[in-house]
Amino acid sequence: MHYYLFNIGDYQSHTGHLEPLEDIAYRRMLDWCYLHEKPLPLDVNDIGRLIRMRDHLATIRDVLNEFFEKSDAGWWHSRIEAEIGHYRSKVEQASKAGKASAERRANARSNGRSTDSATDVQPTKNQEPITKNQIEEANASLSGTPFPPCPQQEILSLYRKHLEHLPQPRVWEGTRAAHLRARWVQAAKPSSYSPNGYKTRSAGLEWWDGFFAYVANETKLAQGFESNGRVWRPDLEWIVNPANFAKIIDGKYQK
Repeated sequence: MHYYLFNIGDYQSHTGHLEPLEDIAYRRMLDWCYLHEKPLPLDVNDIGRLIRMRDHLATIRDVLNEFFEKSDAGWWHSRIEAEIGHYRSKVEQASKAGKASAERRANARSNGRSTDSATDVQPTKNQEPITKNQIEEANASLSGTPFPPCPQQEILSLYRKHLEHLPQPRVWEGTRAAHLRARWVQAAKPSSYSPNGYKTRSAGLEWWDGFFAYVANETKLAQGFESNGRVWRPDLEWIVNPANFAKIIDGKYQK
């Protein structure tokens, strides 16, 4: 696909939290998938080369974890998959209509009828006309993105609710916010530690409420660890770090 409809308002409503480099990486990955009509490679280094951001692999990983799905074929995006499927369907319909029109003209010529008044004009593969109905349909699809953005402040409130004795962040932005967004998406996917996952904001907050309750009551993290005569306790930034989060859900710190 050499073009696709782009709803500025919808895009901003779902990406307004991104840092500039994250936004650039996301737009370039979207463009690459639409242009090539296939998933991004599994190797983040390959993606960095394809979108000309080899020095920002951590940023690419954060964007992948938040907006894309990992499969055997590569990193894919459900919205892109739907749009490409819709586009291919229309191309196929146009091709069938073109063949039917050609057959009608051929039959008319064989029967001695003029075809000068024929107005059938078939669009090329990447230049199909865009009608008002198509635009409204695309906008409805864009605004219907089912998965909600990460409710950062509400999750911070749940952290304070269960772990108020642990260090509380005064500033929550940049890498901290990016890691939490990535964990929000990660926990939403059905897995061994989140069997049903979640698709709504309320269900997601319920999951995080239970997660922080687990950290507070069933792990050693809430009490901290003594080292060199001092007690070390984790904070939320430490908890949502991808490596540490994986250890927590794997039960490494369970009592």
